[in-house]
Amino acid sequence: MSDTRILLIVHHTMTGGTAQMARAAAEGARAEAGVAVDVRLLRAHEAGPDDVLGAAGYVFATPENLATMSGIMKDFFDRCYYPALDRLNGRPYAAMVCAGSDGTGAARQIERIATGWRLREVAPALIVCTHAQTPERILAPKTIGAEDLGRCRELGAALASGLALGVF
Repeated sequence: MSDTRILLIVHHTMTGGTAQMARAAAEGARAEAGVAVDVRLLRAHEAGPDDVLGAAGYVFATPENLATMSGIMKDFFDRCYYPALDRLNGRPYAAMVCAGSDGTGAARQIERIATGWRLREVAPALIVCTHAQTPERILAPKTIGAEDLGRCRELGAALASGLALGVF
């Protein structure tokens, strides 16, 4: 049996911003932990209970839609919540939100679900604000800046490092 632990990064994106953030977190995790951690980057509609149960840690990344997480991210949690309930206790997680204005509503929803799963938050939610406030800007493809992508890489690296070292 392998000692490799899995860091599962689940994300949803409509305009590309959240996908850029999730990919940056995966890059940071892979660079930091090497082969000690297998990084799985899945879109929310592809991820299921077996993926959640097989992972040792998580990054959940969602856009902010109408001050909440995206519906497809919510669908992921709806499909996985009860099959994983009481089977993830103490595992580490972090959340990332690509927000148009605030992001705290989406972050709070993920925190509540993670609390129900008894996950351990290992970093405050990372919120990247795009300041998209008109229908045209909200629906336009997003480009996340280098500084924010660096923060996403650092978050992925920190989670992977903690898993590799057995801290989490």
